[in-house]
Amino acid sequence: MRVTLLSKALVVGAYQRKCELIAAHPDIELTVLVPSAWGKQHLERAHTNGYDLRVIPIRFNGNFHLHHYPTLADELKRSQPDVLHIDEEPYNLATWLAMRSLSLRERARVRGLFFSWQNISRTYPLPFRWMEHDVLHKADAAIVGNREAEAVWRAKGFAREIHFIPQFGVDEGVFTPSPFEGEGWGEGVTLGYFGRLVHEKGVDILLHALAHLPSHVNALIVGNGDQESILKSLAQELGVTDRITWRAQVPSTDMPALYQKLDALVLPSRTLPNWKEQFGRVLIEAMACGVPVIGARSGEIPNVIGDAGLLFDEGDATQLVEAINMLIAQPDLGDEFARKGRTRVLEHFTMQRIADQTVEVYRRLTRV
Repeated sequence: MRVTLLSKALVVGAYQRKCELIAAHPDIELTVLVPSAWGKQHLERAHTNGYDLRVIPIRFNGNFHLHHYPTLADELKRSQPDVLHIDEEPYNLATWLAMRSLSLRERARVRGLFFSWQNISRTYPLPFRWMEHDVLHKADAAIVGNREAEAVWRAKGFAREIHFIPQFGVDEGVFTPSPFEGEGWGEGVTLGYFGRLVHEKGVDILLHALAHLPSHVNALIVGNGDQESILKSLAQELGVTDRITWRAQVPSTDMPALYQKLDALVLPSRTLPNWKEQFGRVLIEAMACGVPVIGARSGEIPNVIGDAGLLFDEGDATQLVEAINMLIAQPDLGDEFARKGRTRVLEHFTMQRIADQTVEVYRRLTRV
């Protein structure tokens, strides 16, 4: 079976491991099409064995709705796929053009599917609403990254198969617990936040909590975003500047070592009218590294954490302080969450599991 996977997300080297595992199935011949960069993230080549990784031009790089690939039709003539996996939301120009790039003859043979994180039902302006309707009419299946997304697309009339599979899993052989695991929290405690520095991620809630925690509790904040200067000013106002280490976004291959420096990871996301947490990948990466996690009750976070961590109400810094103090006061509880978290990842969120489930979708499509 020939599969062509179009994905801007696969510029991240760690994510490419899924492609290797998909291609390891003997009945799969995989071609992966990626741009040379997405936004400021340039292509990392970390896991590219066993499949054909092709770099193709992109227009409107960084524009979520308008980016597209002008040479895609030629690439599809070259790869001759049985399955075209468009790793994009159905209302994006890239998805619509990818579906239209197939000739009528090819449409009768090639099975097309899209991926979606969209867990809020939204009505898009024209022409995106037309494009979304056309993709929903033509696609043979969908993969969604959270349970609420399935309800969104059913309500919009998509009647074909929808499969719940997070976009990428974790390579449990790379994201591993620290060799010093089990030595306790010691005299210093390091809380981590890794991700975008934007309003919806709620980093300000973590800063307010830090101001009410003992002075030996520090924070490692890794990421970029338009709120960076605002957050640094807030840290100064709260008197916690000297307890925070700020780092810009790092290559995906450097992330495991950063997780291993943490005593707990915090994901304090807040729901907005047009956004709520769609998954929280940093949670499963931290859990795989044996790091206890604390998350806000936003979107998919409670479903990802399950019983392997602590939750607090969105925007409630007081509850976050209580959760952190609980872990400080009960080291055994942190150890329990560390064990449960890694077990949960091994059972549900490994890259191997995600790859195998994705291949089964391909097989179901080609059996139709």
